[in-house]
Amino acid sequence: MQIMGCKSFLSFICLTGYLCSRAFCDGPYQPNWKSLDSRPLPSWYDESKFGIFIHWGVFSVPSFGSEWFWYYWQTRKLKPYVEFMERNYPPGFTYPEFAPKFSAAFFDAAQWADLLNASGAKYVVLTSKHHEGFTLWGSKYSWNWNAVDVGPHRDLVEELAQAVRSRTSLRFGLYHSLFEWYNPAFLEDAANVFRTNKFPTTKSLPELYEIVNKYHPEILWSDGDAGAPYTYWNSTGFLYWLYTQSPVRETVVTNDRWGSGTICRHGGFYTCADRYSPGHLLDHKWENCMTIDSKSWGYRREAQLQDYLSIEELVKTLVETVSCGGNLLMNIGPTHDGRIIPIFEERLRQMGQWLRVNGEAIYKTKPWRRQNDTVTPGVWYTSVPGKPVVYATFLSWPKQGLLILGAPHPTAGKTKVNLVGYSAPLDWETYGGQELVVMLPSVSTDQLPCQWAWSVKLTNVS
Repeated sequence: MQIMGCKSFLSFICLTGYLCSRAFCDGPYQPNWKSLDSRPLPSWYDESKFGIFIHWGVFSVPSFGSEWFWYYWQTRKLKPYVEFMERNYPPGFTYPEFAPKFSAAFFDAAQWADLLNASGAKYVVLTSKHHEGFTLWGSKYSWNWNAVDVGPHRDLVEELAQAVRSRTSLRFGLYHSLFEWYNPAFLEDAANVFRTNKFPTTKSLPELYEIVNKYHPEILWSDGDAGAPYTYWNSTGFLYWLYTQSPVRETVVTNDRWGSGTICRHGGFYTCADRYSPGHLLDHKWENCMTIDSKSWGYRREAQLQDYLSIEELVKTLVETVSCGGNLLMNIGPTHDGRIIPIFEERLRQMGQWLRVNGEAIYKTKPWRRQNDTVTPGVWYTSVPGKPVVYATFLSWPKQGLLILGAPHPTAGKTKVNLVGYSAPLDWETYGGQELVVMLPSVSTDQLPCQWAWSVKLTNVS
């Protein structure tokens, strides 16, 4: 029997949460929510505003319905999924038989990294493992159910991490599902109403330590608690290690999905729900995770054109989210062979095109005293910390070329108004002593600095 060393023993009791006091657990934080929630969010995250989510896995092979394909087919037995299998696969076909067809044959990490960079995003989050349990890296804890042993026979996480870091300035992050639908250890724990913890101690937690130590993700996006409490997942013990001892302890950000009851209450930034958009300012940093395909996070072969959000809808979502203090995490779903289909590529490049002009109204901004305008609908505000600058981003061009703003109060001789991306200053006047009326330039559509939405820079308004 090997005797655990003193230092290892102290780390063990801290990480497992059995005992913790300042005499045992070093560092500024303790493995409890009150302490962990006091950790300031690294500033880079709030400054970034915009990231790309990538849902990729074995579910990309059937590429039908949803990334929840296995569960909807096997457990829920939903008719469209059952009929899809009956039409296209022989009787007795099992979900693991899809894995060898997850080829990633056309996956080019450099090409992906360049496209992500072109989108204007500042970070990317890849699904290292979804609820199906298949890992995109050669995990020691997922034997024969990972991308190195089956399918592409490649470490897809490593390839993308290296490409992103060598070719761009984007921060690299990983999504990780805590539970797995059909893992026997998890099912055993669930049958015991989570009074046993075989699955987290032998599978989920070892994987988390593995990906952090191997890939150094600066975003760790947890998901899938399956109704089990954070004590079952030992989330506070893991986050204590992540914030105090891990190789990314200074820069890592995490979300709020660490066990039943933690969402929108504990963790780093809040997600609260998929596609969360409160429409008003919150007192805690939050993120709107949403997907370009309005019906699925994974790639779907049966998707129709109207299922994809337009660039106007995406820009609107970004502008509203940032104005209310949130970040936008916009999802794409690659194909089983590693292609990002043209409509996803177009949307990414369009977002980048818009942000190249209007990025100053988005990146590194803070919410203003008003989030949207009091007179004109579809106008959203941001401000620049430490400077007398406010941005008003408007989603439709006024027919008469007059942008009427009720929230900002100008001062004669001091206030300046500029259309971002347009060189000449704009004239303005007040109406009724309250409203600011901005005279937009009379130019043709192709002479405008951008499409889809526009930002005016207001200097010295109150």
